[in-house]
Amino acid sequence: MKEARCLFDEIPVRDVVAWNAVISGYGQSGQFEEALAFFQEMLKANVRPTDSTMVSVLSACAQSGSLELGNWVRSWVEGHGLGSNLRVVNALIDMYSKCEKLDRARDLFDGLKQRNVVSWNVMIGGYTQMSNYKEALALFHLMLRSDIVPNDVTLLGVLPACAHLGALDLGKWIHAYIDKNFRSLNNNSLWTCLIDMYAKCGNIEAAKQVFDGMKVRSLASWNVMISGFATHGYADMAFELFSQMANEGFNPDDITFVGVLSACNHAGLLDIGREYFRSMSHDYDISPKLQHYGIMIDLLGQAGFFDEAESLIRNMEMKPDGAIWGSLLGACKVHKRVELGEFVAERLFKLEPENPGAYVLLSNIYAGAGRWDDVATIRTRLHDKGMKKVPGCTSIEVDNVVHQFLVGDKVHPLSNEIYKMLNEMDRLLDMAGFQPDTSEVLYDIDEELKEGALSHHSEKLAIAFGLISTKPGTTIRIVKNLRVCGNCHSATKLVSKIFNREIIARDRNRFHHFKDGSCSCNDYWLN
Repeated sequence: MKEARCLFDEIPVRDVVAWNAVISGYGQSGQFEEALAFFQEMLKANVRPTDSTMVSVLSACAQSGSLELGNWVRSWVEGHGLGSNLRVVNALIDMYSKCEKLDRARDLFDGLKQRNVVSWNVMIGGYTQMSNYKEALALFHLMLRSDIVPNDVTLLGVLPACAHLGALDLGKWIHAYIDKNFRSLNNNSLWTCLIDMYAKCGNIEAAKQVFDGMKVRSLASWNVMISGFATHGYADMAFELFSQMANEGFNPDDITFVGVLSACNHAGLLDIGREYFRSMSHDYDISPKLQHYGIMIDLLGQAGFFDEAESLIRNMEMKPDGAIWGSLLGACKVHKRVELGEFVAERLFKLEPENPGAYVLLSNIYAGAGRWDDVATIRTRLHDKGMKKVPGCTSIEVDNVVHQFLVGDKVHPLSNEIYKMLNEMDRLLDMAGFQPDTSEVLYDIDEELKEGALSHHSEKLAIAFGLISTKPGTTIRIVKNLRVCGNCHSATKLVSKIFNREIIARDRNRFHHFKDGSCSCNDYWLN
C-alpha cells in the first residue's frame, strides 16, 4: 500500500478509477481508517464517487464500525439515484448488520425488489454475527422457499446458527447439500464449520466422521475437533488427537490449548492440566492468555486448591477479568468457602457492577450456609439495582423446527400436553424415590412451591416436549443457555432410565449424555 500510495501521489491527473483503487487497497489490507480518510480527501478533490467507490467505503465502515459515515453514505446514495443499485444496497445491508443495526439492515433487505444470493448472505450473516440465530434460520428457510440457490458463503452463515440452537436436522440437510454441490470445492472453512456444528449439536461421532474424511486439514479443523471432544467430556480422545496433530507436523496455537485445558477441566484432571499449562510456554513458546488462566483457576478451584489458584491470579501478567473471578466464586460455592466467596464477590461487584451473576452466586453461597439474612440483603441489592437473573432458556429441535422454552413457560401451542407430561414425569420420579434439592430456591416460599419452581425449569419443559413429540426410543437433544442445575441433572438421569431415552444436553459449559440413569460427566457436572 505504501508503494501504491506513492504511485498515486505522482499521477499528474487522477481519475476516479485511481482513487477507487487506493480506497479498495486500503480496505483489502485491513487499513479501514486510512480508506475512510482517503475517501474524505477524494470528496475534497471534487471527484465524483461511483458505485464501486461506495461499495469499498461501506465495507470499510462495516469493518471499522463507522456508523455515522455509513449513514452519510446512505443519504448520498439515495440522493444520487443509486438507491436501486443492488451492489450498493447489499453493501449498506452488510454495513448496518456489522454496525449492530439489524432493523435498518432488514428494512433495506425487505425493500429490495430483486435480491441476489449476496443480499441473502449478508442478511443471514448479520443475524448470525449478532447471535440472532432463530432469525438467521428463519431467513434461510425463506431463501429456500424463494428458489434462491445457496452458495458456500450462505452455509458458513447458517451452520453456526444450527450449532448454537442445536438444530441438528437442518445441519444434516446442509451436510447432504454440501456433499452434493460442494464436494469438489476446496473450502476448508466449510468442512470445519460442519465439524463444529455436529459437535455442538451433540453428535460427536458425526463430527469425527467429517474430520476423518477431510483430505486436507487446517489447524482450525484440529482445534474444533479437540474442542468438541473436550466439551463432550472425552478427555482421552482430545489428548490423543493433540498428539496425532503434533505427529502430522501441526504446531498448536493458543486456541488448541484452550481445547486441551478444557478437556482437563471437564474431567477434573488437575495434574494433566498443570502439565499442559506448563507445556504452553515451556515447549511451544505460547504465552497464556486470560482464557487459559481462567480454565486453570477453575480447575484448581473445583479441586479445592484455593491457595494455588490465588497464587496464579497474583502472578498473572494481566489483570484478572470477570470470568476468572467468577470461576473462583463458583468454586467457593462448591466448597462452601463463605469468607473467600465474599472477598471474590466484592472484586466482581467492582469489575462488573451490572452483572447479576455474582450476586446470585453469593446469594447461593449464603443459602448453602443457612445465612438467610445475608441472602435477603443480596436479593435486596439486586432489586434496588434493577438487575434480574438471566432467565434459563432451553431449545429443542423437532421436525426441523427449533422450539424454545423459558422457566415456567406456558406460551407453547402444546402447553397443556407438555404440562401433563411434566406431571407424569414428576409422578414417576417421585415413585422412583427422587428427592428434589430445594436448598437454593428462594427461601421465602414453602417447600411445595419450591419443588414446583424446580419442576418448571426450562430444560424439564423441553424434555417433556421431546417425550410427547418424538417416537419412543428416540434420542432427545436439548441446548440450555445456562449451566444445568444440580436438581435438573439428578432428575434427568432418572428420566433417561424411566423413559428409556438417551438425553443429550448442552449447557453453557459442556455436554451431558444421560443414559440408563447415569451421565457421561460422572456427576462432575459443575465443570
